[in-house]
Amino acid sequence: MSSFVSVANENGVAVVTINNPPVNALSFHVRKPLYEALAVLRDDPAAKAIVIACAGRTFVAGADITEFGKPVEQPELRAIIALLETIAKPTIAAIHGTALGGGLELALGCHFRVADRGAKLGLPEVTLGLLPGGGGTVRLPRLVGAVKALGMIVSGAPISAGEAKATGLVDETFDGDLLANAVRFADEMADRGGPFVPVGDRNERLAETDLAAFDAQAVDLARKTRGLEAPLACAKAVRNAIALPFDEALAAERQLFAKLVSGDQSRAQRHLFFAEREAAKVPGKDLQKRRIERVGIIGAGTMGGGIAMAFANGGFPVTLLETGEEALQRGLAMIEKNYAVSVSRGSLTEEAKQQRLGLFKGSTDYADLADCDLIIEAVFEDMAVKKEVFGRLDAIAKPGAILASNTSYLDVDAIAASTSRPQDVLGMHFFSPANVMKLLEIVRAEKTAPDALATVTDLARRIGKVAVVVGVCHGFVGNRMLSARGAENEALLLEGATPAQVDKAFTDFGWPMGPFQMGDLAGLDIGWRNRKARGQTAVIADTLCEEGRFGQKTGRGWYRYESGSREPLADPEVEALIRAKAAERGIEARAIGTEEIIERTLYPLVNEGAKILEEGVAARASDIDVVWANGYGFPVGKGGPMFWAGLEGAGRIIERLEYWHQRTGRAIFEPAPVLRRFAETGRWESARG
Repeated sequence: MSSFVSVANENGVAVVTINNPPVNALSFHVRKPLYEALAVLRDDPAAKAIVIACAGRTFVAGADITEFGKPVEQPELRAIIALLETIAKPTIAAIHGTALGGGLELALGCHFRVADRGAKLGLPEVTLGLLPGGGGTVRLPRLVGAVKALGMIVSGAPISAGEAKATGLVDETFDGDLLANAVRFADEMADRGGPFVPVGDRNERLAETDLAAFDAQAVDLARKTRGLEAPLACAKAVRNAIALPFDEALAAERQLFAKLVSGDQSRAQRHLFFAEREAAKVPGKDLQKRRIERVGIIGAGTMGGGIAMAFANGGFPVTLLETGEEALQRGLAMIEKNYAVSVSRGSLTEEAKQQRLGLFKGSTDYADLADCDLIIEAVFEDMAVKKEVFGRLDAIAKPGAILASNTSYLDVDAIAASTSRPQDVLGMHFFSPANVMKLLEIVRAEKTAPDALATVTDLARRIGKVAVVVGVCHGFVGNRMLSARGAENEALLLEGATPAQVDKAFTDFGWPMGPFQMGDLAGLDIGWRNRKARGQTAVIADTLCEEGRFGQKTGRGWYRYESGSREPLADPEVEALIRAKAAERGIEARAIGTEEIIERTLYPLVNEGAKILEEGVAARASDIDVVWANGYGFPVGKGGPMFWAGLEGAGRIIERLEYWHQRTGRAIFEPAPVLRRFAETGRWESARG
């Protein structure tokens, strides 16, 4: 047939094998020979059944995303599935690895689905701002029921082969040789005889649908979308599967898909999908990686414990070091408590909990780090303290061990200079809680060896992190831009806005919460300490901290919190403080609208990103988007600050920055040269190429 699709006859069972590494995506060069093979086999009397299988490590893991938004070359996936449904002999999808998106839709076109017990099945298109466009919203409810299908499609989360069998998505699961078992299953189905009913003609599960329960679930899902269009479209498409005849529901699905794929939100989410893969491309990535078998973590507090859990979750033995036994035991107890919470929620088994806890070795002796291949310090954010730690590591760490700092702001070059092996030193900036948050900023110091950088970038993937390599500057990419985003926060308050008004402008934009809510959640004392260390002040926030108002942990911050509640309530005392501080400075309150709040917070965010590109701290604008989407809650439907700048219009951003620069004289509003070039060319440029 072709190098991508082959056909073999196994005692009368035709085995059609797709071979399109690495994930057997349904590109045109796969679809065309697949369609041709199925058309021949449909009428071939020598084939009594057809098995569709895949070579390599997975079944079809999806469509070819690079084709989205472009004219589709025929045959498209829907035509292949339509052809499958005209075949009278039994058709079987043999699933191993993952059957995702278009891969699962292809499998839904078959009469039967069998799977390896380790397989995963799902329709994750919603994560790309889309819905399944090959009939998935119409066929899946006919197998698993509308309510289950709604949950799978709107969440995009795959399910196990065991769960798929229990719900009716998979007919049989196997251990051992999947293909041999699939052929035997096909042989049995052929001998049993038909008629074999296509999934599209099965309506029993739809007839069982509790419409009230379905609609209630759809309403609940809608509340959680934060302005994203795709989840709502998914819910509508599944509702159509219940309410409309099969062909009409298919046509409606396609209309919804076409609208989404041409919209800004899906473009933004597809941009982030490719941006994450680009971020992993670092110089030296093909070099021989250093061997990482044991990881050492210095500091068993919130960050250190979370980092240790991230590595244990990835299967790495961890040596956790603290200065004293009491602090060590407190840290280990917190780790055990966190795992216990996961068990109580059902996201972790008791067996898995014990297995992970068995990977921890506690210590108060630096000598116990001597066998570690990677050592990460997560101590107090103070340069003198970190230099002392790295000096001690220099004396005990084995040759070739990678030494990393979890610093959020500090100069990694200065930290590296406190050792005799700067080539082994880099930054690994985790985000709290480190065992949950996906982002990892990997800080490339001036003398960091390429193989050390490549090793840690690869390691990040192995522990489930999204890694972005950044250069050395105060705050790196994320926190440096965060400072720019927040530079006008107090000025907005002094001029007439309230914390609640600013926060609402952010949540209406799509952020999970606004800057003042976030400050209360993180603890206002953290920023207070950082400001004092740098000789800076914040007239309102500093006063709140001096009054012991640190946020949620003290029940008072920018907002007040009733007895343990996390619900922020406007506090008249804070508003009175703001007005008093404004009066001291002769500032008269005025009305401040949402547009001004966005201009004075998010436009400087973009502008600082442009400066970061100018300096080469980030290699790509898309790297900045990955940082902000994964670490700071920038709305994924807007693609990150640098992608959003293109949607917003760089010309408008520059115009308004110039206005605010003239009005305030503040440097954050002075448009960066890279931003001006972006407005002219439509391309972001970095000093790193």
